[in-house]
Amino acid sequence: MAFTPLHDRVVVRRVESDEKTTGGLIIPDNAKEKPAEGKVVSVGAGAKDEDGERIAMDVKKGDKILFGKWSGTEITLDGEELLIMKESDILGIIA
Repeated sequence: MAFTPLHDRVVVRRVESDEKTTGGLIIPDNAKEKPAEGKVVSVGAGAKDEDGERIAMDVKKGDKILFGKWSGTEITLDGEELLIMKESDILGIIA
């Protein structure tokens, strides 16, 4: 299913973190924190300013990003868990 977010929203796929600590201990699924890193799957056209002109998005499809721990709304599309969030919830782009 194709899904395009509206305005200044982006769809993000979480990037899974390591299942081991640096000391070699395996972290069980129920004790793992959800990662705050992701990859942009889809972006909206951008918000509009007071004059009705589009404000260009700073992120694009394929960007690896860092976002706040409690950012976004979890959704399921085609059996895949994704996040949809506003561009302002994104903290930065990882180079």
